[in-house]
Amino acid sequence: MRTTRRVLLAATAAVLVAGCATGSNPPAAAAVAEPAVRPGKFVWHDLVTDSPDACRRFYAALLGWEFDDVQRLGRPYAIARLGPQRVAGIVASRQGRARKSQWVGYVSVPDVDRAVEAATRAGGRTLAAPREVESIARAAVVEDPQGAALGFARIHAGDPADAAAPQEGRFFWMEYFARDPDAALSYYTTLLGYQSEATERLAGLAYQVLRTDRPRAGLLPVPQPEMRPAWLPYVMVTDPAGLAERARALGGTVLFEPRADVRKGTLAIVADPSGAPLALQKWPIS
Repeated sequence: MRTTRRVLLAATAAVLVAGCATGSNPPAAAAVAEPAVRPGKFVWHDLVTDSPDACRRFYAALLGWEFDDVQRLGRPYAIARLGPQRVAGIVASRQGRARKSQWVGYVSVPDVDRAVEAATRAGGRTLAAPREVESIARAAVVEDPQGAALGFARIHAGDPADAAAPQEGRFFWMEYFARDPDAALSYYTTLLGYQSEATERLAGLAYQVLRTDRPRAGLLPVPQPEMRPAWLPYVMVTDPAGLAERARALGGTVLFEPRADVRKGTLAIVADPSGAPLALQKWPIS
């Protein structure tokens, strides 16, 4: 998986100032809280696609997203939102790129440059070197040893707080499909400080939950040998079966139909018209 886009959600964060001392003593120096960093949290998602206009129409009709056109790093960039809340970005892939369209998730790290260095030492390679994005964040994209793309981000204003519960139409989970699950588990627990816990089996496949202070992602084997390792983003929906049918009518493809034996029929996986996969998950699972 390859991408050349780096833009991050501008999260709002408060600056906290301590009170001053009283009496004849001089005022105490203002104490400024460091912006919140939640390492291991996925803080943004970008769709890098060869069909940005078709994808905008698809996601507007499928998930109700609206779009604002801006410039990022001198290139056209569309910010998807639900009401005032920013959800994701869409950017055209650069000409000459051989790989298909894809969603790229950005994970929070305390230091993007060090994270990239650690990733390359562990066998990854840099797809987009660390750089500043419009005074919003420092970001980079790397490819892990199995060929999956992942973004690193340090948002200058601080990471957004974790939502109390998934919100409809927004990203809330990531899953990594690995050709070598043990190697991937070692790579990501070392690189991002995740702890792992074996839990449910998904469609008969062993499943690991990756967590920091809370669950952040899942890891499981690729279901077919020919499948390329990749990160799959999840969006919360209330009717995955209905949306899968709508995706098909809108020019997308249904990759995984809801099945009663997989999360009680609450999961569908679709691909948009440019071929980028996306999971549609009802929450809570019931």
